[in-house]
Amino acid sequence: MTALPQGSAPGSTADESAEAEVAPEPAEGVAVGDPAVDGADAGGGSETGSVDEPEPESLGDSGTPDASAQEPEAAAEDAEADGETGTADATGEGPGPAAGSEAADAKTSEISEAAAELAAQRELRARIEQRKAEKEAPIPAGTKLSGQAADLLAAVRAVESGEKSGAAFFGGPTPAPRRPAPAQQSAPVRPRAPEPAQAPATSAEALSSVRAVLTRGGAPEALAAQVSGALGEQAAERLGANPWQLLAVPGVRPEQADGFARALLGAECRPDDERRAAALVGWILEQAAGQGHTALTADDVRKALAARSVPDPDEAVQQAIAEGVVLVFQDGLADEPRPSEDAEDTEGAEEAAEPVEPVEVLLGLDRYALAEESLADGLARLLNSPVRDDGSVWPEGGELVRAVAGSGLVAHTGGEAARAESAAVVTAAAAAGLRAAGAAHTADGQRRLAGLTGPLAAFTVAGLLSGEGPGREADGALALDVLVVQDATQLDVETAAMLVESLPDGCRLVLSGDPGVLGPAGAGLVFHDLLAARVCPVAASRLPDPGPVGELVSGIGIGELNQVEAPGKEVVIVPVRDAGEAVHRCVQLLADSIPRAIGIPPEQTQVITVGHGGSAGTRALNAALKQRLNPGPGRFGGFDPADKVAYAEVPGRTVIGTVVGADAEGLRIDCAGTPVLVPRERVESALRHGWALTAHQAIGMRWPAVVAVLPGDAAHGLNRAWVYTAFGRAERHLSVVHGVDQALPRAVAEVLPAPRTTRLTPLLHGLVKTAE
Repeated sequence: MTALPQGSAPGSTADESAEAEVAPEPAEGVAVGDPAVDGADAGGGSETGSVDEPEPESLGDSGTPDASAQEPEAAAEDAEADGETGTADATGEGPGPAAGSEAADAKTSEISEAAAELAAQRELRARIEQRKAEKEAPIPAGTKLSGQAADLLAAVRAVESGEKSGAAFFGGPTPAPRRPAPAQQSAPVRPRAPEPAQAPATSAEALSSVRAVLTRGGAPEALAAQVSGALGEQAAERLGANPWQLLAVPGVRPEQADGFARALLGAECRPDDERRAAALVGWILEQAAGQGHTALTADDVRKALAARSVPDPDEAVQQAIAEGVVLVFQDGLADEPRPSEDAEDTEGAEEAAEPVEPVEVLLGLDRYALAEESLADGLARLLNSPVRDDGSVWPEGGELVRAVAGSGLVAHTGGEAARAESAAVVTAAAAAGLRAAGAAHTADGQRRLAGLTGPLAAFTVAGLLSGEGPGREADGALALDVLVVQDATQLDVETAAMLVESLPDGCRLVLSGDPGVLGPAGAGLVFHDLLAARVCPVAASRLPDPGPVGELVSGIGIGELNQVEAPGKEVVIVPVRDAGEAVHRCVQLLADSIPRAIGIPPEQTQVITVGHGGSAGTRALNAALKQRLNPGPGRFGGFDPADKVAYAEVPGRTVIGTVVGADAEGLRIDCAGTPVLVPRERVESALRHGWALTAHQAIGMRWPAVVAVLPGDAAHGLNRAWVYTAFGRAERHLSVVHGVDQALPRAVAEVLPAPRTTRLTPLLHGLVKTAE
């Protein structure tokens, strides 16, 4: 492997680079940012593992007696509006079938196996809660249990210790036997796809009661609406009885909840309180979901509890299982012990049995369990259903078109050039007389897809789920015979489950994506799990990405950072010594060097950096770029007309626009000709300047020119997927502001993204095995 040399463009010397043509500007003319502004984000502010939600007002500022409540955590430090973690919100399922007793009976018979399984577990929780309420004293953790709860605890202990095989308690990859498929009906009524829960309206009286409880605990009254949304109409009573339920509010940290509980409970507040342990288990799993996991191993949960000063993590986990706070799953099946061939009797067979290996037990929240099982069922349904052809004849095509013609589910892998192949499926299906459409992750991806398929066949995934597109059939399913999803690597389990459940039986689904880019913002790793399961045809594109930038990015995808020939200065390396110089050189490139030497104006050039914080994060870079490109007082909540901005409509989906103006309703921006209103209450939390983005924000979009900023303090945030994603956003020109020395080639060659714990692959294996 040959690393890119510092200070030179491939095919040219440093003196010939675009940057070398510009005399340095006075240092005072550029705002380089102040690390103090970003607090603990300084030092790189890596976007990995951040949570895309505004951090609530600090509880410590309102008199919480817990001094540690003001100490930020790593998981909350990068809580920004780019949506690097969190769950993509896609709503708008079409109307279901008409009401009626026959339709109701049919719908009941069609309830998915996953929903039935979770309903049974919820029923178990209700019975446990009823038993607890009937007792005068609280049940000590792990004792006085009976019935299914006691059996469940015994099963978990036996499996984890290796005393018994997991097969003794589990019938397959799922925690309960699957229900048989219902008999075919002439006009089946399909269950509607799950929709995001809508928070019920809270009365003024209920809000007032919540404010009173928050005030007694020293928490800000401003949290009242969030608490009511998370805990419901009885939020005040629930919070008073269990102060640790404050952790249900996004952004609240355990230290803050502990301080709140001490203020309410006084001497009764103890670290071994069962209520605290149960709330912490749920919080730990929610934080894990923010980092992409749909479940965690029981050992990981115990370690996290121990780090939170829970005296007996094992007992806390068992209690959380018994109370139904979490669901228990099995990661694979250990083989049953097999007796020796020489064993002649039962006693001898038992003695000769092979030792049983412990089975890893996973814990998860029902929200993600339902989505993951629903997705697995839906993918298996599409794979096993006869495809809709109606005698259609597909035109001649490549490998992908042939695969789609014969299968209801196909995976397609490739880089930017491969988009043309998946778009060709849409046009080929339309030519065959089928109802076909394509969907992309972002509006920019939709625009590029429309250039290949025509505007009437190109949508965003969120748009399809919110009612745009081909309309709905009588049963509520999308009126489609073929759907191609580009940027499928960005599908989290909840969005993917809604999308698949929206497709009718017999519809062909093509999931097309680039496995090398960063994963989705929400929980899950749908595209990679589908590839790993090997349950459907996979077509790998052989189209190389064009030009020197494409050649460079293709090498990065296989772990090689190579020199490339760049006679037109398509790739330029700009070495820097520190973060301040990185900001200065970035401003020069964007405002002067690239427009003059390459002919690409600033508005068509995008800066991409590793994180929001630090001396060369998005905050510092955007401040410097605004001063140079559009100085102003920030009269509209920190923004001025003509400012370039990034708006996170929901976590994981960022749109880029230009500020047009503001009024009583909020800030108005123009996004490539589409007017967008940012509500006044969301300006501070969901809007930021957009000259500089993180790589997660930039996924699904491309620009004629990209400036990738790699200051020295960002070295720890680099991995192959980040470099591949950031460099791959450039179409014609890439400038790399390079200050990480050998950390860049090392990241490309050796550092892979952190793995995610998911269950989709074994679920698909189980379904396919059952189908066979």
